[in-house]
Amino acid sequence: MRILLADDEEELTEPVAAILKKNNYSVDIVDNGTDAYDYLSGASYDAAILDIMMPGMSGLHVLKKIRAEGSTIPVLLLTAKSEVDDRVDGLDAGADDYLTKPFAMKELLARLRSITRRTAETKEVDLSFGDITLERKKSRLSGPSGTEELSSKEFQMLEMLMLNHDAYINQDTFMEKIWGLDSDTDDRVVFVYISYLRNKLKSVGSSIVIKSKRGLGYFLK
Repeated sequence: MRILLADDEEELTEPVAAILKKNNYSVDIVDNGTDAYDYLSGASYDAAILDIMMPGMSGLHVLKKIRAEGSTIPVLLLTAKSEVDDRVDGLDAGADDYLTKPFAMKELLARLRSITRRTAETKEVDLSFGDITLERKKSRLSGPSGTEELSSKEFQMLEMLMLNHDAYINQDTFMEKIWGLDSDTDDRVVFVYISYLRNKLKSVGSSIVIKSKRGLGYFLK
């Protein structure tokens, strides 16, 4: 899952992002409400964690704007103990939950799982295409000759290819969706992981191949 974390306290965002990544979330970090709104408007996220008090635009204002525009993304608000009215306003404006600072990382993860449960349940349904099946609960690829365990990045890439098997997915889209907008990872990593997936498709005896077309991207055939 891809998460937007918006908070101007660097001493909070760094450890939170580290914990989220350790738990297989992909995380983009911004330190002001204006950027948070821009990111949520321009990219696809599974959830957002918004601090209420941020420079540029408050988390509450960001929430109201995206809800007014029809966004249904799960939102967890971060609040200070004194911001009771803001918490109430946030829930009224469409926040899915709130967490009071300081908080335990375990509680943050539990609340995040809770607000994304419907999305997570959908993502637990196995995907099939041709002679392969992507076992979402186990992050495993199954084919005519057996199964292969998939790393987090391999799983996310194959899932994108299977969900969009009638379209091309370019390198920039993989980078944005999986590694994040702020990643300093070399974009050649996409080719490396495509190679890994091609080998695993062969290993499970599949007739499915990952094709590429210059200027358009990758697709399953």
